[in-house]
Amino acid sequence: MSRRPARAEHAQPTGDIPAQSSDMGSQVFTIPNLISFARLLGVPIFLYLFLVARADVAAIVVLAVGGTSDWIDGYIARRLRQVSRLGELLDPLADRLYILATLVAFTVREVVPWQFTAALLARELLLGLSLLVLRRYGYGPPPVHYLGKTATFILLAAFPVLLLASTASATAAGAIGWGLAWWGLVLYWAAGVLYVIQAVDLVRTARGYPPGATR
Repeated sequence: MSRRPARAEHAQPTGDIPAQSSDMGSQVFTIPNLISFARLLGVPIFLYLFLVARADVAAIVVLAVGGTSDWIDGYIARRLRQVSRLGELLDPLADRLYILATLVAFTVREVVPWQFTAALLARELLLGLSLLVLRRYGYGPPPVHYLGKTATFILLAAFPVLLLASTASATAAGAIGWGLAWWGLVLYWAAGVLYVIQAVDLVRTARGYPPGATR
């Protein structure tokens, strides 16, 4: 019979987030965490500005700030040695909320077609199912992969450009925005496939299969 891992965090695959000490993991009010909290607050602000107030210019500013600050919290965390477990959870949470909120709002306002939204949501569904399987075997979410961060950054950069194009009817902005959006979508799915491969390897390890075994 298969064994459940004693501690999930010891068996998680390696990623681009450096390991942290136990006292660092207990930090909450660090500079990078405060930036992540501010990014989370920007999500409802954007939704209000874009869907209720119809203040598109202000919504573009909020999206641009939220997108450009995506890398800032991680950079500061590594620079100041303030990496924490809470930060590792907050950063991807803020990224996903920004992407999902923007997709829903853009679809409602017909800035992007529903097919594009469905393609991104399908990737999130795939990862959600993978996380449920990992949780069943005692594992937490795998560390953030650099490819996933790159895809997220590109998507968050594309959204304000697409909104600008829809507001100002700028052809050049539309071409740039959609170029970034499709590029980000491809990388987003590529990162999702890598996460699934990591999940499969963890599950096989938990079930007692040696690495590289086919049965």
